[in-house]
Amino acid sequence: MQPPTTPQSCSAASRRVTAAMVAARAGVSAATVSLVTSGKTAGRVSAGNIARVDAAVAELGYVVNGLGSSLAKGRSSIVFLIAPDVSNPFYAKVISGVREALGTDFQLLLSVTEAGQTPEPADVRRLLALRPAGLLVDAPSARFLTELRTSDPLVLLDAAGIESDAPSVNFDVARGAKLLAGHLAAQGHKKVGYLDSATGTETFRVRRAAFYHEADRLGVAVVAAGTTTVDVGAAAFAFTKLWPDWSVGGVTAVVCATDTHAYGVLQEARVAGVRVPETLAVTGFDDLPYSETSNPGLTTVHLPAVELGSLAGAQLLKLIAGEKITELHMTLEATLVVRGSTVVDSEA
Repeated sequence: MQPPTTPQSCSAASRRVTAAMVAARAGVSAATVSLVTSGKTAGRVSAGNIARVDAAVAELGYVVNGLGSSLAKGRSSIVFLIAPDVSNPFYAKVISGVREALGTDFQLLLSVTEAGQTPEPADVRRLLALRPAGLLVDAPSARFLTELRTSDPLVLLDAAGIESDAPSVNFDVARGAKLLAGHLAAQGHKKVGYLDSATGTETFRVRRAAFYHEADRLGVAVVAAGTTTVDVGAAAFAFTKLWPDWSVGGVTAVVCATDTHAYGVLQEARVAGVRVPETLAVTGFDDLPYSETSNPGLTTVHLPAVELGSLAGAQLLKLIAGEKITELHMTLEATLVVRGSTVVDSEA
């Protein structure tokens, strides 16, 4: 005896609702169903037929075959954002800007891996089988772009130091790093430590090189350095190991590659009884929401993340539409925000 048929034992094909089934239920043609589900009814489908198709779609649970549509058009309505870490509030702001720019015509999908690590090019190439309308790549490395090799519409974000023919929207991270060096020099610091990101992306290389150069010019020596992933716990652990030697070496300030690193340093400094900023000044980079209310408030470089995402999304839309990009590489200003982690009793 055959076992009774259950929803779980039914084949995928038997459960799939087709446009023909919707058309039969609504009493219209399959072409009419296609026009209604694609939103192309103006002057072509009556209000009554639209209502009947909508009712049949809702009743049967019909979903448009997006992949089939992609094959027919040569591309889908998907836009991929490839980013190192969406758990970081900074990327949440970037995503918000991108979504605002793309509107409702495109679906934004994310490709991410571990915190602070960009997905491998081979992983992204597998996603290209979905025929995305375009790609947005945030904080790429030169290696990633070389190995990706795609002809799809592509816009880079936060790609300072990258040489590419692809349009890009960047931050002036070099200026931000120089502002940090100038601020610490003005506060009288002579020996500083640098806690860098281990991701190896160009944006971190650029800000590090700019800080080192400006610090040297101003008579501030970077006497110690460390690296870790972009993670509060990892940064706290790194500081625990580094601080004894840094302290003996006369380090009075630590420059962190991101605010996330700085949060870890502030956390562990409290545990170790290191007074901030009296014994150790701490700076970050990004100006995340928590930086204003941390204890003490974090001196950091403000980067307009929402604007970055919005402008990058707008550039990608132009590429998708076949329009000419008039400004291939756009740069957004970085500004210094001074708070209590470097100045005693400074106002937030």
